[in-house]
Amino acid sequence: KVGGGELVKLMGTSAWYAPGAAGAALVESIIRDEKKVFPCCVYLDGEYGQKDICMGVPVVIGKNGWEKIIDYKLNDAEQEKFNGSADAVRNMNSVLDTLVDG
Repeated sequence: KVGGGELVKLMGTSAWYAPGAAGAALVESIIRDEKKVFPCCVYLDGEYGQKDICMGVPVVIGKNGWEKIIDYKLNDAEQEKFNGSADAVRNMNSVLDTLVDG
């Protein structure tokens, strides 16, 4: 949980390279139509047992942006954790809706 922060502190730098490199890799996959798999937040419509929610899952990135969700079969423990994450996202969305709607 804190390993990344410790590494950055020991190196005496900031975490600027990794986000930039990830963005560049995404753009490169789109421009070159490389069909590489990246973790991205996308709308789920039944994948991973979830509907009507945006979650981070593996997707194929090519010239059309995200082209396909890779719907891995999760074991029961993994599915339970994923469902818990989806519940947390839905709860936060409800809080934000309340703030926006007044």
